[in-house]
Amino acid sequence: MARRTSAAPSIPMLERWAHITHRRRGRVMLGWIIVVAALVTAMSLWSGKFSTEFTLPGSESQKALDLLRDRFPAQASATADLVFEAPAGVTSPDARAQIEKTIADVSAAPKVAGVESPFDSPGYISQDGTIARTVIHFDGELKDVKPADAKKIMDIADANNGKSGVRVETGGDAIVFNEMPEMGSEMIGMLAAVVILLIAFGSVVAMGLPIVAALFGLISSFAVLTLLANFFGFPDFSSQFAAMIGIGVGIDYSLLVVTRFREGLHTGHTVEESVVIAVTTAGKSVIFAGIVVALAFLGLYVVGLPFVAMLGTAGALVVLIAVIVAVTITPAALSLVGHRIDSLKLPLLHQSEGVDENSMWYRLSRRIQRSPVPFAVISAGILLLMALPVLKMDLGFTDAGNGRESLHSRRAYDLLAKGFGPGFNGPILAVVDLSNGGKDSLDKAVDVISKSPGIAAVVPPILNEAGDTAILTVFPTTKPQADETTATVKRLRNEVTPQLEKTGARYYMTGSTAGNADASTQIQSRMPLLFAGVIGLSFLLLTAVFRSVVIAVKAAIMNLLSIGAAYGVVVAIFQFGWGGNLLGVDKGPVEVFLPMMMFAMLFGLSMDYEVFLISRVREEYLKSGNTATAVANGLTATARVITAAAAIMVTVFLAFVLGPDRIIKEFGIGLATAIFVDATIVRVFLVPSTMELLREANWWMPKWLDRLLPNINVEGPERVALPGGSPSGGE
Repeated sequence: MARRTSAAPSIPMLERWAHITHRRRGRVMLGWIIVVAALVTAMSLWSGKFSTEFTLPGSESQKALDLLRDRFPAQASATADLVFEAPAGVTSPDARAQIEKTIADVSAAPKVAGVESPFDSPGYISQDGTIARTVIHFDGELKDVKPADAKKIMDIADANNGKSGVRVETGGDAIVFNEMPEMGSEMIGMLAAVVILLIAFGSVVAMGLPIVAALFGLISSFAVLTLLANFFGFPDFSSQFAAMIGIGVGIDYSLLVVTRFREGLHTGHTVEESVVIAVTTAGKSVIFAGIVVALAFLGLYVVGLPFVAMLGTAGALVVLIAVIVAVTITPAALSLVGHRIDSLKLPLLHQSEGVDENSMWYRLSRRIQRSPVPFAVISAGILLLMALPVLKMDLGFTDAGNGRESLHSRRAYDLLAKGFGPGFNGPILAVVDLSNGGKDSLDKAVDVISKSPGIAAVVPPILNEAGDTAILTVFPTTKPQADETTATVKRLRNEVTPQLEKTGARYYMTGSTAGNADASTQIQSRMPLLFAGVIGLSFLLLTAVFRSVVIAVKAAIMNLLSIGAAYGVVVAIFQFGWGGNLLGVDKGPVEVFLPMMMFAMLFGLSMDYEVFLISRVREEYLKSGNTATAVANGLTATARVITAAAAIMVTVFLAFVLGPDRIIKEFGIGLATAIFVDATIVRVFLVPSTMELLREANWWMPKWLDRLLPNINVEGPERVALPGGSPSGGE
């Protein structure tokens, strides 16, 4: 039996804040309304632009692009493809006239600097004469081409498509990056949250508070990100990413605070006391969980890629704003509502909070505790089985060939592959620095590269006016996303160009294909650092919070199992193609940055549920000193709120699967899977069974480590001394 000690005082700052939000609730609410109004006004006046620029500092492909910008700016500009198909032959009089008219229309479009005609460019007409390729050069780099500019090109292609028997399609990077339509998945997620919260609370008022809080957080997050986009290069899909995270955590965090407030009221406390209880228990859990999630996002900086770091920054900002909302506007709103929190009850759905020994969750917990081994083995076995496809994971970058056939870029991709081969969709640009000689060796370089394995064709060199820089366009035999294409890039760099550089020329391989290879190499080399850093930091924080090494190690292992299961499902669907047709995707590699991004997001989000559950278990243990009772009570008190929160998250993430973007679909499926298994298999079955098996060992903490780590109390007043360490309360 654990030794009893006097209650340690709770953190005074949060107590004071809880009293302030109750007594000055009107001012807090008004202050938030003013802040949101100011942010929205500022966003409308000074909104920044999200970036499509993808840089790889220090890589060979980036060095090549920097050289082009300096010496050959016309060739560093953004490009798009215009592809024509004429069964009668593209050189037939009618077809040629129509093609030249379309080229003239495109040449007159905004931001277009020039168009390479297939009739003037060698190799731009297929061998059978039915397909022609035209390259559009924009005035500016890819980041300067706006969606409206790309849409103008697509509109011209549509207007000319089918005339004189000529099919017209447009694709290439400038189209791909600007073609994806916006999708209102946010509203789908919100509607699902309304239904789930109604079932969970059985009250319209209780349901509405987390929704209102999430909206405040979401609007504030969008405004802050849009304003910061004036100074930082947030990726162009940051808004979708922010919505995906913001809705989920915004509702989750406020949901926990609302639940604890209702429990306080239902156990006889006053409104003010219930607000204090909610803020000093659930509020503290939210603050700690949010910090862990934000730190996990910021861990993406170790990858060394600007767009990844900025995406991590966006995620951290959204989460921190959700935390601030949950501990400010939510308690103020609860104070305003007071006992009316249970108003507008729905028949058969009204729920009470707290520990109910007659509830399904209490009975389930006790059933698991009677036979912990089968539950632990079966739960872990299911997660390991789901993770098996990870052993065959193929990381890479998908190309336009994985897009829907309704997209211009996909149709142009298919036409180019049909007429010239799949490699023409991902040319490799060999940028040659001739400042130290080697100009006379360019013809030899064309011959040597042409004869290399994996090369379909090489376009004759183009020189700048100064004659100190040349470009060779190299077309591989395989499509851009193929592993063989990456191998071809490496072979050119390591085996072919070193021989050509003996003349004094310096060769740099760039283009989207080479850039993707560089990004893949850098991401995979830095991934272990990210994993080790996030796991290590989370371990220290959880150990400090729960004063237990075992709890921290167990949490890390279970989070890894959840993430592994999510990886396995993503591989099965997107790489193996299992059920991919139902989602409208073709099988291909898993995006190389997806495991890294998902790890940072899921490790943090899984920690949310870990903190919510274990903090309540520990709180019950500090009252009773009995682990079995604490687990049963803790699960009973939190299972419904965790299940509701997870159901909202899963629905929000799955809503994004309805969009056209393959990458967003991957994120949606992966995140939904991980949250689902984490909130069901892990929290409901695996945690109770393993804690029952470990019993008092759950709370083991070496005395030397207990003295070193700060005591972060998230459960409120503590009442017992934990085995192996100092008495609770940090005595």
